[in-house]
Amino acid sequence: MTTVSMRGARGRPPTRRRRDVKRNLTAYGFLCGALICFAFFSWYPMVWEVVLSFQRTNFVDPPVWVGLENFVTVFEDAAFGPAWKNTAMFTLLALVCGYGIPFVVAIVLNELRHARAYLRFVVYLPVMLPPAVGVLLFQWFYDPEAGLFNQILGFLHLPPLDWLNSSDTALISLVVVSTWMNLGSGTLIYLAALQTVPSELYEAAELDGAGLLKRIRHVTIPQTRLILLVMLLLQIVATMQVFIEPYLLTGGGPENSTISVVYLMYQYAFNFGNVNGGNALGVMLMLVLMVFSALYLRLSRDDTK
Repeated sequence: MTTVSMRGARGRPPTRRRRDVKRNLTAYGFLCGALICFAFFSWYPMVWEVVLSFQRTNFVDPPVWVGLENFVTVFEDAAFGPAWKNTAMFTLLALVCGYGIPFVVAIVLNELRHARAYLRFVVYLPVMLPPAVGVLLFQWFYDPEAGLFNQILGFLHLPPLDWLNSSDTALISLVVVSTWMNLGSGTLIYLAALQTVPSELYEAAELDGAGLLKRIRHVTIPQTRLILLVMLLLQIVATMQVFIEPYLLTGGGPENSTISVVYLMYQYAFNFGNVNGGNALGVMLMLVLMVFSALYLRLSRDDTK
């Protein structure tokens, strides 16, 4: 009797173990789906881009291995230097505007007690618009004759500006467009982080006589430091891949003052008929972003310990 009962107990699989296996299988199933999507739409194109950067092909004849010839070709292009310079300058300007302004707007929204939901919707509205629509809207704003911005300057008795056709104002004009289009997403992320800060910390700071700026410096920034570091990295990686703004507004002009690395990649692939040169530029940009991301993560990890 004892032997039979022990065998029966051993023969029955535990219910808890079955639940654990089923739950893990479901999780691994979702994980495999995500991995397949990443492999097919991200990793495979990246690997194929690296391969094409060392070849010369027209996708009809068999490819020819040319080594570093494509890299030398794009390096000797007169637009290569301005493209990297403009990309770095755009990233710096967009970092000042697109990284700081959403955080300030999030702090203001977090301090409000009324109409917060409505204002969140208003701030996020530009993100819901297709990027091309937002860019074309600013194309009308920047119109040198009937544009909104020059009308405002005229109302203030200031001379009009040729926003997109002057090398002095074209790049900053693109930064304004990019900041406006991406303001909502950054603001909501910061706002979500601010709402996780314990209210007791603000109350203690107020009891100590801390004003708004001191509360931001000593409470808000330290408590949201992790999300600030992550958003900084994402902001730099995203802005270094700027394409839509110069493509739709300036075409890289005037005098290559707004041409970016990604827009130069587009020109090589679709205007010059040199797909391999575009891939070589893409590999250069990918390496720069990888090195920067690795250094940034290393420094931020050491800084947060």
